[in-house]
Amino acid sequence: MIKRVAIVIIVLVLGVGLVQVSRYLDRLAREIEQQSTQDETHKADAIVVLGAAEYRGKPSPVLEARLNHALLLWLQHEAPYIITTGGAGGDPLFTEGGVGRAYLSKHGVPPENIIVENQGSSTVQSIVGVAEIMERMKLGSCIVVSDGYHIFRVKRMLQARGLKVYGSPRPSVPVTGWRGKWLYYRQAIGFALWRIGIPI
Repeated sequence: MIKRVAIVIIVLVLGVGLVQVSRYLDRLAREIEQQSTQDETHKADAIVVLGAAEYRGKPSPVLEARLNHALLLWLQHEAPYIITTGGAGGDPLFTEGGVGRAYLSKHGVPPENIIVENQGSSTVQSIVGVAEIMERMKLGSCIVVSDGYHIFRVKRMLQARGLKVYGSPRPSVPVTGWRGKWLYYRQAIGFALWRIGIPI
């Protein structure tokens, strides 16, 4: 009898815990979705472009769209520097950050205005690298350019390093339906894991 009661109590506690976690992730996913459409462009010290796939030295359509948006902000004099991010991702010759730098340079941004973080193999690693670069250069604020669903998490990670951060999602067609919900939920899981010290 005591054993049965103990099992019931454990099941109830686990059930309540799962419900609480689920509610927390749902709330986070809603916040991420809200942030994904907000353009907070503001004068800053740097524009940070989150990496995406590159193909043999050429940016993928996603990366190109992010770089074009960063270029537009730079041309509007929103910040003097652009920081490109992203490591090799299995490519022995090119990094996402390096490809970003070459693309921006080809489109008129002077090399001295482009800073490259090319060691990160995940969002967390890239953001740690960006924060270290900004601290070293005494840059205190930035505009984050990425896909909308990505910005909430990146902003919070940079803010945790004491930086002033504004989000500016690249123009894109909104992802709707279950696929869109999954993008926000996945980011919520990534953010929650980062908060408890599990970087992904």
